[in-house]
Amino acid sequence: MRIHHNIIFIVNKKGRAKMKIVFRWFGEKDDHIPLDYIRQIPGIYGIVTSLYDIPVGEIWPLEDIKQLKRTISEYKLSMEVIESVNVHEDIKLGLPTRDKYIKNYKETIKNLSDVGVKVICYNFMPIFDWVRTELDKPLDDGSKTMFYEHSKLQKISPKELINNILGKSKGFSLPGWEPERLKELEELFKAYEDIDELKLFNNLVYFLEQIIPTCKEYDIKMAIHPDDPPWSLFGLPRIITSKENIMRMLKAVDSEYNGLALCTGSLGVKTDNDIPEMIRTFGGMGRIHFAHVRNLKIIGDKTFYETSHRTEDGSLDMFEIMKALHDIDFKGYIRPDHGRMIWGEKGRPGYGLYDRALGTTYLIGLWEAITKMKELNK
Repeated sequence: MRIHHNIIFIVNKKGRAKMKIVFRWFGEKDDHIPLDYIRQIPGIYGIVTSLYDIPVGEIWPLEDIKQLKRTISEYKLSMEVIESVNVHEDIKLGLPTRDKYIKNYKETIKNLSDVGVKVICYNFMPIFDWVRTELDKPLDDGSKTMFYEHSKLQKISPKELINNILGKSKGFSLPGWEPERLKELEELFKAYEDIDELKLFNNLVYFLEQIIPTCKEYDIKMAIHPDDPPWSLFGLPRIITSKENIMRMLKAVDSEYNGLALCTGSLGVKTDNDIPEMIRTFGGMGRIHFAHVRNLKIIGDKTFYETSHRTEDGSLDMFEIMKALHDIDFKGYIRPDHGRMIWGEKGRPGYGLYDRALGTTYLIGLWEAITKMKELNK
């Protein structure tokens, strides 16, 4: 390990700096996967996690954060990325009460810095976080996966979608689908009636202008997650969907602390999003702080299902994606994002152990191969 300009580089025996592979974990009370299993996955550097029992908008207590860090550190894993510190709807709506919640957010940033957190992943999606129409679609090989069909979504109400998703969560909480917040569904939709893409974008800029000085003071980088999927749902605006509007967001608050969590799956379902080119553009600007790398199969207009990470199984070229990250000398955090349920595993949809572990080793294998290819071509 080598320390340089306050950034931790992981260095192999030949002195090459590498990206850091991290694994999402939902805590001892709400994850069927023990940390002891995660640390056995080859190449795992650390854990991506959150305090899931803190209501959105409240300050994260420092002692709770420290206890979470102690739990993870017992297994010799890092806790440098938080996903997510969710943004209160009043901030997205631009209500007068937003300043109270922004103040709380700043205090949480300060508390997280005390335990060495370096990146906060968040999103600015109204009401809904990620959306799928089916959580356990059977595939031909016997595995089960998450599926999205826009034509089906158009035939149901938001309430029906919520009942469908939460009813198939298998008893696990789902990130971004907090029941206490979604209980106010009708009120939330009414509040968003006058919010279009421009107003939502301006509210995001206001939020960033307020918190980025705090991020700079405490050396924590913000990484916004793209909208998933990257198009309007039930008439709600979506603003982090393409290269153009991501660039607009980065330039609006032009600081290295205002960055991107580049999700290959969220952006990749739009076929006009060139993921390797986006990596080279935003990575070349030093604005990719976190990467979610996964694959999916596009089977129709706004219709897709999630696959293994392997290129041949999906619609995204994992080799070209990893090569783009390698070409920009990416030293940030990568997590294998979402996985199928395989080998009879029962757990939180998209977050089983086995397929994500396979994805981890696949991504590491690609990285090693690309490294050695470049050495041979010198």
